[in-house]
Amino acid sequence: MFFGIGAQWIIFIGVAVLSWLVQLNLQNKFKKYSRIPTGNGMTGREVAQKMLNDNGIYDVQVTCTPGHLTDHYNPMNKTVNLSESVYNSNSIMAAAVAAHECGHALQHAHAYAPLKMRSALVPVVSFASQWVTWVILAGIFLLERMPQVLFAGIILFALTTLFSFVTLPVEINASRRALVWLSSSGITNAYNHEKAEDALRSAAYTYVVAALGSLATLIYYIMIFMGGSREE
Repeated sequence: MFFGIGAQWIIFIGVAVLSWLVQLNLQNKFKKYSRIPTGNGMTGREVAQKMLNDNGIYDVQVTCTPGHLTDHYNPMNKTVNLSESVYNSNSIMAAAVAAHECGHALQHAHAYAPLKMRSALVPVVSFASQWVTWVILAGIFLLERMPQVLFAGIILFALTTLFSFVTLPVEINASRRALVWLSSSGITNAYNHEKAEDALRSAAYTYVVAALGSLATLIYYIMIFMGGSREE
């Protein structure tokens, strides 16, 4: 049991530290590249609108949303939602983030399979996220008498883990679409394109860490379940 508790803390602390380092790196890159202008004076809103129009997408609205790093694409109402620091900024960081979110709009328009899968998983994962912690805790306490409870919790957690891994190709592909367009449209040039690429790569790391952390935790819960099953 001591080994199990120790392993749990190693996983949680390791993932927490790695997540903190990745977030810190992203924050530093955001500040750094937010001070570098694109050269043409276009704001994040203008970049987003141009990318949508250049790709023949006219039914998606670009809006401003409160907060920092709250940028996202909403396929339900077809809106590219840019944070205030991106919407009004003419920096290379703003251009990269705006183009990335428009990359999701392009995925939606072209029925990109991983995006469709992620969207289909949203209601299931939303339900799983509400109950998984309580079911897992109950399952651990009731493992000897009712191992089925922990098994159910593992299924719920596996769904959230699957969602994390499905998210990876969606985010990476959106960045790839963004970078290709930024270069071809002349928004970035030989001097600043690598900076846009570095910014989006740093953002992608957050999703990678989240997915790996979720997988490690899932494996830990499976080990608890298998250990309890062997003791019966």
